[in-house]
Amino acid sequence: MTIYVARENRYESTEYRRSGHSGLHLPRLSLGLWQNFGHDRDLEGQRRILRRAFDLGVFHFDLANNYGPPPGSAEENLGRLLAEDFRPYRDELVITTKAGWVMGPGPHQQGGSRKYLLSSLDNSLRRLGLDHVDIFYSHRPDPNTPLEETMTALHHAVTSGRALYAGISSYGPTATREAARIMRELGTPLVVHQPSYSMLNRWVEDGLLRTAADEGMGVVAFSPLAQGLLTSRYLGGDVPPDSRAGVGRPSWRQNMLSEEILERVRALNDLAVQRGQTLAQMAISWVLRDQGPHTVTTALVGASSAEQLEQNLAALDAPDFSDEERRHIDTWAVDSDINIWAGATASRPD
Repeated sequence: MTIYVARENRYESTEYRRSGHSGLHLPRLSLGLWQNFGHDRDLEGQRRILRRAFDLGVFHFDLANNYGPPPGSAEENLGRLLAEDFRPYRDELVITTKAGWVMGPGPHQQGGSRKYLLSSLDNSLRRLGLDHVDIFYSHRPDPNTPLEETMTALHHAVTSGRALYAGISSYGPTATREAARIMRELGTPLVVHQPSYSMLNRWVEDGLLRTAADEGMGVVAFSPLAQGLLTSRYLGGDVPPDSRAGVGRPSWRQNMLSEEILERVRALNDLAVQRGQTLAQMAISWVLRDQGPHTVTTALVGASSAEQLEQNLAALDAPDFSDEERRHIDTWAVDSDINIWAGATASRPD
């Protein structure tokens, strides 16, 4: 293994956006470690992806306690790579993690209780080999825990030095506004919201983007490729054996490959070809498009190789969408019942 020395001009390749009203800046494209960084993947392949990402100005690595498989292994693998490759660059990195989904048996291994969130954060720090993360999120709303308890736990995570900022994920507009009020009164404003958002999952446009802007929060959009639907993999209607659908990932529903959804995906692919982009690149460009005060701060993408990461980053160089292209996209880019995070409850597994 060669000693890693980051590229000197790494900050010249990517534009950065401020997260809401905070002083925290994020690259327009960030790396999510949800699917490809567990113990089922080669560590050297993970090392190549992370090195290439940082060399290209992607300094935001996003995790959760249950990312793997098995749960916790993505944090363990990143912890090892941080120690071996990225220790000299820790102050440049934005490392984020979350708790809320099921992590183990019993009532205190899921949900939004103070006990679960803070004990989970301690375990995440141990796996990562860090004394703090940059953002700690409540991964989902918990109807069985008072919102004040969940927010107070996030506040304590920051005031105790285990996290620098606090955020929430998958909260609706009303809960987001109330959570922001509680945190503001506690003195630890929420700096970011992380919702799912894609051409086929547009729920955030129904009030959440406006709420986040009103509350001074940035938006980190996850699953901009709609769990892989907005790629070339399913255009023929077949299921590749190594795809999320083929291996039965919990982030996949069988109805996602209905003929109605595939018709939309194929029409969007035709436009991407006309624009000189892949479908995945156009989907990323669209999520990051200029929406005035409601513009997304950064989009989270996964990568199974350094080459795939580079292809995704090429979306940042695409021209803006014309009015005609926006109208064409709006014809086909409609909600398609693929938001598996909608209506989450404490008993529902990730």
